[in-house]
Amino acid sequence: MAEMSGKLDEYTERANHAEQQIELLIKELESLKSGGPAAGQQESTQESQEIDKLKAENARLKYRLNILKRAVEKECGGGPGAKKTIKMEERTPERMTNINRTLVSLFRAAIDASFPDLTEPPCPVLPSSKGGDYQFNGAMPISGLLKASGVKMAPRDIATKIVDNVAENQLIQKLEVAGPGFVNIFLRKEFIQEELDLLVERGVRPPSTEGKKRVVVDFSSPNIAKEMHVGHLRSTIIGDSVSRLLEFLGHDVLRINHIGDWGTQFGMLIAHLQDEFPNFVKESPPISDLMAFYKQSKARFDSDEAFKARAYQCVVKLQAHEADYIKAWNLICDVSRKEFQKVYDRLDVVIQERGESFYQDRMNVVVEQLESKNFLEEDEGRKVMFGPGVDVPLTVVKSDGGYTYDTSDMAALKQRIEEEKADWIIYLTDAGQSTHFQIVFACAQKAGFYNPAAVRLDHVGFGVVLGEDKKKFKTRSGDTVRLVELLDEGLKRSLDKLKEKEREKVLTPEELKAAQESVAYGCIKYSDLCHNRNHEYVFSFDKMLEDKGNTAVYMLYAYTRIRSITRTAKVSDEELARIRKEKNLSVSLSHEKEIKLGKLLLRFPEVIHRITEDLLLHSLCEFMYEVAN
Repeated sequence: MAEMSGKLDEYTERANHAEQQIELLIKELESLKSGGPAAGQQESTQESQEIDKLKAENARLKYRLNILKRAVEKECGGGPGAKKTIKMEERTPERMTNINRTLVSLFRAAIDASFPDLTEPPCPVLPSSKGGDYQFNGAMPISGLLKASGVKMAPRDIATKIVDNVAENQLIQKLEVAGPGFVNIFLRKEFIQEELDLLVERGVRPPSTEGKKRVVVDFSSPNIAKEMHVGHLRSTIIGDSVSRLLEFLGHDVLRINHIGDWGTQFGMLIAHLQDEFPNFVKESPPISDLMAFYKQSKARFDSDEAFKARAYQCVVKLQAHEADYIKAWNLICDVSRKEFQKVYDRLDVVIQERGESFYQDRMNVVVEQLESKNFLEEDEGRKVMFGPGVDVPLTVVKSDGGYTYDTSDMAALKQRIEEEKADWIIYLTDAGQSTHFQIVFACAQKAGFYNPAAVRLDHVGFGVVLGEDKKKFKTRSGDTVRLVELLDEGLKRSLDKLKEKEREKVLTPEELKAAQESVAYGCIKYSDLCHNRNHEYVFSFDKMLEDKGNTAVYMLYAYTRIRSITRTAKVSDEELARIRKEKNLSVSLSHEKEIKLGKLLLRFPEVIHRITEDLLLHSLCEFMYEVAN
């Protein structure tokens, strides 16, 4: 035992020494590369070869180290022992089985049994349309890992050894090693039958998750005194859809609307309000067009120095919470809230307002804490903070002593973790803000507000909406498209489409209105969601109202046809359930196409699971289209 322990120490020391040598050589290599002369390039090549040799040696040392560690653990009878415990997904009627995750668990256990000394070997299992229902493609990369450790073994032999160690289970009918080392996986027909019968009996259920989480989803975020425009469309639609998905999975979701309801612009709005409606404290002013009101105040602010000075005084009094100024601020915010809510009601979006004003006192605390830890640096009168791994600092305090978006975002993140007890926070903004959030996350971690081991943070960025001319979506006059106008145009176009199909002849006026709204808003939402959010997309009513291809109209028609079959059969869901129970009937899988559709339907849980990892909702749209086809 003492001899084994000594060997363990020796290999550990040699592996650490090799790591240090690699680091030194990499630094020397970078230095040579920056030098540029031909001689330097020759030396650089020699250094690269030396690094490759050291890496190979280090891989072999780590491999031996793993063997020794396992031997020590086994001898001592403690630790993880000779075999890892693989957590299998439990099958329950309340949850749909994630076939992919279950297969991955089975193959991970088999890999561990076959090659116990490998550290975190890959285990890719993917749906397959050839040779099996799924395919394991890990033999070749595992062969590479073994080779780096000084063990030569053909991928096909690796695949065969792994197959021999796959445990008995209810899922797999048979396994076949094909080609250079692929493993074709065939599912049991009995398993498919059981899962489909449960699907008919209990409907679509969420797959298993790793526990219920408190999730904050920050989306939409318009500014007070400005109308919602096409730029808010993607954040609102994607944010609402992400929230619905996480709620479906059973998470506790807090939907937050981080509106711009505080700042210097309120000074000019309040000063203009005092001039236009001097009796605003006693009588609510009839401001019907807040955007026009904003433009008037901005024009005065830019051209009238006396007005500008008075506007700054209004900001000071608002921040001091003087009653009349708080009253004016609330009046302006209420007008905007009502307009925002009209849009949210039309799109069936539920969201809780929590604007920048909510974090005012919390920003003071954040600044105090950052100063006490000496994280703030002076920069031309500003107080800035640098985070690890980022070159651009956060501007925490402006030169005039005011706070910035950076400050409020830090305060919001801290509040959501400490007060809301969030396990996961998701921000929905355009991709142009990705650098900003990288800096905020880095600084929050440095400040101790955020621990990546305890809380998951995601910035879900998206590309801009383009017009059919492939340029940023604008009106003919070059103005930003108002969201209300966009929705109104959608209603007009959808009604024209329904009348083209002569639906007004068979639907009542109420049914026609409901269909008009479903088509209009469904098309606008689906057109956004079916595109990869990372890319820009062209907004086209003509394309989104097409009844062919992956569009909302096609989906709605497919759904309508299915419901029509149900109505024609004149059998209710309750009657169907009773007949199935009395006659002990199962879903028919006698035809090849029935089996193919059944297997496809059972992939729903793995599609949902993948979306929780990458938050790319177009995967679900593509799955739906495949099912509908």
